[in-house]
Amino acid sequence: MQIAVACDHAGFPLKDEVIAALEAAGCSTIDLGTYDQEPVDYPDYAEKAGRAIINGQAERAVLVCGSGIGACIAANKMKGIYACNVNDVYSARQGVEHDNMNVLCLGARVIGPQTAKELVTAFVGAHFSAEERHQRRFGKILKLEANGKKE
Repeated sequence: MQIAVACDHAGFPLKDEVIAALEAAGCSTIDLGTYDQEPVDYPDYAEKAGRAIINGQAERAVLVCGSGIGACIAANKMKGIYACNVNDVYSARQGVEHDNMNVLCLGARVIGPQTAKELVTAFVGAHFSAEERHQRRFGKILKLEANGKKE
């Protein structure tokens, strides 16, 4: 699986740990930066990761910022991107299996390297469920995305 990884300056200290965990899980990675701790704007890196998915360069992405929240909000503004800020293994797995999450957002100031590794491993090891209820619910999400309202 090809995974894009991007972070802002606050997420930079955790990025190499995330990449190592992805590669240990058998994934190929695309490092979209940032490449140091010089302050940058997280929406720019969320966009890079989202575009990598939209353009078919990556199947999924991991975004890391200080809290994970800003990157998550920015990523979710892009059509076809389903990002979640996750701090526990259950949600990292279930977000993919039930909700078709394709971007895992992590807070480098919230979780440590070991937790990040566990979350990344659960994220890439999960697959969207074929169960009718999950397919139906995701279909409703797609309608909301297309229409901007419930029908």
